[in-house]
Amino acid sequence: MNSAILECNNLTKKFGAITAVDGVTLTIPRGSIVGLLGSNASGKSTFLKLCNRLLTPSGGKISIAGYEPGVESKKLVSYLPEKSYLNDWMKVSDIIGFFADFYPDFNKEKAGIMLRKLDLNPQSRLKTMSRGTREKVQLILVMSREAQLYLLDEPIGGVDPAARDYILDIILDHYDPAATIVLSTHLIADIERILEQVIFIREGQVVLNKSVDEIREESGKSVDALFREVFRC
Repeated sequence: MNSAILECNNLTKKFGAITAVDGVTLTIPRGSIVGLLGSNASGKSTFLKLCNRLLTPSGGKISIAGYEPGVESKKLVSYLPEKSYLNDWMKVSDIIGFFADFYPDFNKEKAGIMLRKLDLNPQSRLKTMSRGTREKVQLILVMSREAQLYLLDEPIGGVDPAARDYILDIILDHYDPAATIVLSTHLIADIERILEQVIFIREGQVVLNKSVDEIREESGKSVDALFREVFRC
């Protein structure tokens, strides 16, 4: 089996005169937790959409477990978009049933465990929930799949600071260590403790791709401190 779960070569995406992803070449291994880190409008969400075939590349290639993004790759990928796609009128239990019917790898038992840990009522309707609580439900749905690759776009962006550590623990506790998580965020300090590899992206280009250990050994800095230095936050 190929040790890489995701590979891209000179991947480019243009929107008219704007280049959102600019010649990205990288390899992401299986069994790792990767931070895709950059400021707003750096190209993070566009990159994840390309991986999930919500957008098509303007140039270059991308493959997931050897497949071009499409029907076969989507069987392996569990994707959390930045914005919710769930219908407000639905109950949590209805959505879980829908996911279980649609995805053969969906684990209803795992979903139930996470709902209880986050003290969420399966009979509640989304329209009665805060934005942060709806995002928790969506994250539970994504992490309840037995996927090979999880693509999480700002999974803690709408969650209050007090709940972020708990959400990260949920992610760690409920994925197969042989799988890979790519987690996009600009909240570096909140997620640094779970990361094994980081990719800095700026203006659509990868400006750093190293393991967390390499960063600390070579620079003597935390990922958050190096990020602030590179991006001058």
